[in-house]
Amino acid sequence: MKHFAICQPGLEPLVLQELERFGLSPCRSEETGGIEFEGTLIDLYRCNLHLRTASRILIRLGSFYAAGFPELRRKASHHPWEEYLSPDKPVAIRVTCHQSRLYHQRAVAERVAGAISDRLKHPVRIERNREEDQANPSQLILVRLEKDLCVLSIDTSGELLHRRGYRLATTRAPLRETLAAAMLLASGWNGTSPLLDPFCGSGTIAIEAALMARQIPPGRSRHFAFMDWPNFDQRTWDELLSESSRGHKTPLPGILASDRDAGAIRAAQDNAERAGVTDCIEFSCRAVSSIEPPPDRGWVVTNPPYGVRTESNKDLRNLYAQLGKVLRSKCPGWQVTLLCSSLQLIHNAGLKFDEGIPLMNGGIKVKLLRGTVKCF
Repeated sequence: MKHFAICQPGLEPLVLQELERFGLSPCRSEETGGIEFEGTLIDLYRCNLHLRTASRILIRLGSFYAAGFPELRRKASHHPWEEYLSPDKPVAIRVTCHQSRLYHQRAVAERVAGAISDRLKHPVRIERNREEDQANPSQLILVRLEKDLCVLSIDTSGELLHRRGYRLATTRAPLRETLAAAMLLASGWNGTSPLLDPFCGSGTIAIEAALMARQIPPGRSRHFAFMDWPNFDQRTWDELLSESSRGHKTPLPGILASDRDAGAIRAAQDNAERAGVTDCIEFSCRAVSSIEPPPDRGWVVTNPPYGVRTESNKDLRNLYAQLGKVLRSKCPGWQVTLLCSSLQLIHNAGLKFDEGIPLMNGGIKVKLLRGTVKCF
């Protein structure tokens, strides 16, 4: 059985790293925006529960060639829709067409809806304007036509996987949980050494780090689309939850999160309490110049201001220069990972980084940069 883990472009190696931890291998080595892999239904449950960098998990229902609409409807009706679609929920069909004779997306969606009705022997209710992140999403079906090859997939996640359920309090320009987890994995943080975020905002990086250190699965407290399937195995799911609750590490690392905004610190503390990791994180309201890292070497993982949205009228060159000066003075030898939209700002920091991973954060082009803090 084939599945597909969707992710933000650029994060494919990190998703692959997570999949390999469960003994899952990709079907194809190179694909933008996700990783296709072989697995069982239990693997599908496990991936939704544990993957920290993926946005959505799909199940590949099947694929076939279709050059005409009658052929599309007939072949699509041969697949076991009844195993995955709940009869009391509407269906949303998202279609993409590329270099195919069937190029009219709405017409393709209508034929696939007809095929599902043929298979189920009753009309299906189609939701026309499905919002991506709505609280109770309809059953999402993805249809991709490329060079007349039709690939049918069903979403297994429901809400996007970055919605862990703990981040109800937010600050301006919040960082998605999946991207925060990706920063931590890309940094190489070992889960036991000190971790510092001097621009913590609503606390996402620190909270994701605490969840990793305690081996708490990110999906433990949320609902998934596969739970509404007729073939959902509640007993297996309960066993996976029970198994995951036995993996917490001790002792816990020192995770320090600070921000000069007192409102951000209050939001971060509230989020950490909902995530159940308040005992893992030391929050403090302070400027970057006042950070007090522990003596042991560790990691700085942070998302400083970009000056694009929240502080568009403010020159951040001095802030980045101060960040570099403070890290060289107080964190020599530490590993540092950050997101930044401007290489000029990085130059002002006086820190040396790798070439970086191009990403998008809130519609802004950024790079995930990694380096080591050198001494004066």
